[in-house]
Amino acid sequence: MQTLQTHYQAHRQNYSEPFRLRIHRSLSWLDKAAHTADEDLDNRFIMLWIAFNAAYAKETAAGVLGSERSGFRHFLQTLCRLDTEQQIYTLVWESFPGNIRLLLDNRYIFQPFWDFHNGLISETAWQDDFARARQKAHKALAAKDTDTVLAVVFDRLYTLRNQLIHGGATCNSSVNRTQLKDGCAILLRFMPLMLWIMQQNHQHPDWGQPFYPVVKDQ
Repeated sequence: MQTLQTHYQAHRQNYSEPFRLRIHRSLSWLDKAAHTADEDLDNRFIMLWIAFNAAYAKETAAGVLGSERSGFRHFLQTLCRLDTEQQIYTLVWESFPGNIRLLLDNRYIFQPFWDFHNGLISETAWQDDFARARQKAHKALAAKDTDTVLAVVFDRLYTLRNQLIHGGATCNSSVNRTQLKDGCAILLRFMPLMLWIMQQNHQHPDWGQPFYPVVKDQ
């Protein structure tokens, strides 16, 4: 984390203002998350997701993202393409296999499971969806398809994010500690690497304009 902060301080004058703002905001939340007590998983996860959101979310012609899921999937694909040193590949396949498999097999962060319990789809439908999703994910794991695995992982983390942000979980609940622990572990390792790759490619056009730029009074 310190190396990342030092690099940002040394190179921020070379960044465009929109890009500098992205990294500055993301680093602030990442640093706060890293210094949050290990047992405070709820707040740590929320801060980590804000750090992720600050880095990737961007304005579109319509002013909002058409789909947040499709937005971060495109972002992750771009990130993997720019990772010429395959640092993400190494992180995913050498550090995260256990955490990832646990997340992929956890029905409580699979949105169709909750759609069934809310009466939106049948039990058979969510079970079929879960089986297909697991098959796709494990096939990607076997093929070491980093893009696809990350997309599925972040899809699960997005459901976990929704549970917390939209009031679908009790603070410090005992029932979601496993998924929060795995989610925090992944984001704490992934986020610094993500911000490093972004800074190495700060002129890439895909970063776009961040939401809510700083507006100074005249």
